[in-house]
Amino acid sequence: MYVAVIPNRGSPPAILLRESYRENGKAKNRTLANLSGWPAERIAALRAVLRGDKLLPATDTVQIRRALPHGHVLATLSAARRIELEALLPRRAPQRRRDLALALIVARLLDPAAKLATARMLDVATASHSLGEMLGLGSVTAKELYAALDWLGSEQNFIETTLARRHLRDGTLLLYDVTSTYLEGRCCELARYGYSRDHRRDRRQLVIGLMCAADGCPVAVEVFEGNTADPATLAAQIEKLKQRFHLHRVVLVADRGLLTAARIEQALRPAGLDWITALRAPAIKALAGSEGPLQLSLFDERDMAEITSADYPGERLVVCRNPLLALERARKRDELLAATETDLAQLQTRVQRRRKPLRGAGEIGKALGAVLGRRKMAKHFDTAITDDSFVFSRNHAAIAAEVALDGIYVLRTNLPPVQSDTAATVRAYKSLAGVERAFRSMKSIDLELRPVFHWTASRVRAHVLLCMLAYYLEWHMRRSLAPMLFDDTDPLAREAYRASPVAKAKSSPAASRKAASKRTDPVDGERLPVHSFRTLLADLATLTRNLVQLGADRTDTLLAVPTTLQRRALQLLGVTQAA
Repeated sequence: MYVAVIPNRGSPPAILLRESYRENGKAKNRTLANLSGWPAERIAALRAVLRGDKLLPATDTVQIRRALPHGHVLATLSAARRIELEALLPRRAPQRRRDLALALIVARLLDPAAKLATARMLDVATASHSLGEMLGLGSVTAKELYAALDWLGSEQNFIETTLARRHLRDGTLLLYDVTSTYLEGRCCELARYGYSRDHRRDRRQLVIGLMCAADGCPVAVEVFEGNTADPATLAAQIEKLKQRFHLHRVVLVADRGLLTAARIEQALRPAGLDWITALRAPAIKALAGSEGPLQLSLFDERDMAEITSADYPGERLVVCRNPLLALERARKRDELLAATETDLAQLQTRVQRRRKPLRGAGEIGKALGAVLGRRKMAKHFDTAITDDSFVFSRNHAAIAAEVALDGIYVLRTNLPPVQSDTAATVRAYKSLAGVERAFRSMKSIDLELRPVFHWTASRVRAHVLLCMLAYYLEWHMRRSLAPMLFDDTDPLAREAYRASPVAKAKSSPAASRKAASKRTDPVDGERLPVHSFRTLLADLATLTRNLVQLGADRTDTLLAVPTTLQRRALQLLGVTQAA
């Protein structure tokens, strides 16, 4: 037998498997098969077999030269291109710099690390995943990445304006909140001691203000000195809205620590902005006075109601009572009272003991101040001090007054009912949870904004912007991947199962089934494991991109075969082929 190539005029030649034989002393040929549709590699292998060549085992001729984690890169990079993340980066910059900036954003989501470590992940010689190869970056140095980061920070105005054009309109709800995070070192001019939400009073910190659209999509971020009070950050945000984003009618939603009465009068009203916020405890207590409009009988048959007050002309006050919040506040207060009472008893023992007692009203008062200030419980105790005595007791009247207002909060807005009714106002205020979710993702569970090692203010601001853009990408990916995550995919059903906007949110039936079984709803007859966002990326990373050597002088790139779960994730992200 042999392989024959038969010319076919203007068409490709016919490739036939033939056999020679003799009949009546004459040599004849007959065709056994038409091989024209075979690939050239298979035909060459058949010829070698027919010639009697010695064939080596596959392990001697095929070698995997390199295998890089690839599936999570494919998923994230495809999502970035689908949401046109590259369009946020000005085209006036060289393509290499834009590619490096995109790589920084995607790498922050894949594997948050220092810029030096990120350079090693991307460099062709030290790559730990396929991102650098997919973007064609070749050799990457830390110096290049720092330059790309600095450029990204210098283009923050363009990036945020583009995001605002995409996600904000006149009259839209705008969510705003602030957080803080600590820095390493002492060189950054933004670093100041201040109120630490990370409970790291030993470290200097910076304050971060984040703007999000009504659905929680991040739009803009601002970095302030670490001792900046929350309300003092508003002026920069209002200027950004009016001057850069050209938005003239915006409903600003922020908590009571940000939108104080002074800021509303001095900043929001002159700017012509609307607002939804909440009242502080002293203002609520004033409304609940004997002659005040806030009476507990309002909650006999409902958990929210509207009231008016002469102290807030032209505004609506939405009073809400959450029983679960009331129970939590009561539990916490009882624990603080008991702990403070124990400390006060120990102080009393120090004053009354025979050996080396604590003496002097000044010294006793100093110790008392430390005890009461530790848990902010001074208003709940009556105390009396002399030079050689100390007595205390609970102030039951003050405690009872606070108990009466447990679980009650009051929202304040200048929006008319036709624009935002009672329920809509409560929902809008509760949507601030989306900003808190963004902070949690940026600071800890996904993007690891902290610790911050950069020394200059411009680079710290660029680093925070980078983390916000990485969260922007994550936010869109989560929406697409929600059926495979523990996230709720049916907000309408979730809201339908909620008795009132004030009540605790409940999961939809689909989300409850996922949480209970740890499996997705059936897809193509198979229920797949439910993941967190981070573990799903880790699973996708096992889909490798392999550099394979075939024989002595040929190499090719082959992908591992995706699992059913990986195919489903890529399908949800709109990836049609594993390139």
